[in-house]
Amino acid sequence: TECVSGCVCPEGLFDDGRGGCVEEKDCPCIHNNQWYSSGDKITVDCNTCTCQKGVWSCTDDVCYGTCMIYGSGHYITFDGKFYDFDGSCEYVATQDFCGDKNPSSSFSVITENVPCGTTGVTCSKAIKMFLGVSNDSQYISEYKEIQRDVGGDVQYWNRTVGLYLVIEASNGVMLIWDKKTTVFIKLSPNYKGKVCGLCGNFDDKSNNDFTTRSGLQESNALKFGNSWKQSPMCPDVTEEIKPCDLKPHRKSWAEKECSIIQSEVFKICHSKVDPVPFYEACVHDACSCDSGGDCECFCSAVAAYAQECTKAEACVFWRTPDIC
Repeated sequence: TECVSGCVCPEGLFDDGRGGCVEEKDCPCIHNNQWYSSGDKITVDCNTCTCQKGVWSCTDDVCYGTCMIYGSGHYITFDGKFYDFDGSCEYVATQDFCGDKNPSSSFSVITENVPCGTTGVTCSKAIKMFLGVSNDSQYISEYKEIQRDVGGDVQYWNRTVGLYLVIEASNGVMLIWDKKTTVFIKLSPNYKGKVCGLCGNFDDKSNNDFTTRSGLQESNALKFGNSWKQSPMCPDVTEEIKPCDLKPHRKSWAEKECSIIQSEVFKICHSKVDPVPFYEACVHDACSCDSGGDCECFCSAVAAYAQECTKAEACVFWRTPDIC
């Protein structure tokens, strides 16, 4: 038979996947399609992982939880559940007053959702943050702070970081807002399993995130979302809106623009953060923003994926003079 190309390492040595032979202690590790040598360290969330003999060994610190609300009604809970909810009302995004489990309250974050575009989808227009037992201080995210009587129990600071306004409170709650339609709520680990609202319960399990205000498990996102409205006067959402079906002439444009999320540009991130839900959310938003600002909706949707990539240590440079 003819020669077959390939290589076999001598006894006691291992193929390192890069065309060389190494001892076991020098075996490399792979993460996000990149090779790392033995002893290399990477950061994943708030933990450090070290490559040891071809296997990652990671610290197991408890990390801050992040909930993201962006675009036309897209939610990613603290536990990573992705869903859509288009209600036009004020809703509890997250709070630590959850009936029997946690009778005392130290904070709540309310999102005010309003229709954006003519298809009926909604975007978060304002965020209110109540701190302290007696709702002492309130933030409304239209650049103004409304301060009633100053409470002595929870301190907070606000600062601007790049595009974002950041509000940080001493009780472990942080709000990051891009002054448009993207909001990140970060909670310290001591709130694990003690919060409720549209952002879920932060107990590291995504299958029970749809817990209604009355404490029941729900499988339907609309029934779950409706239970968290602030005013009983607001109408319930009864059907999921599919803007691309209502505006079919925008669909091909939306799919073409949003394909950047699944393209080579974001390749380094695909193995870390699943692009499919972000692509679908992008198409949904690009179809729905039909009353001006359609590029802004598209850019916010791509930025949401880029943000998750950055969190997963996959930095992507996607903005160009032509795109966003």
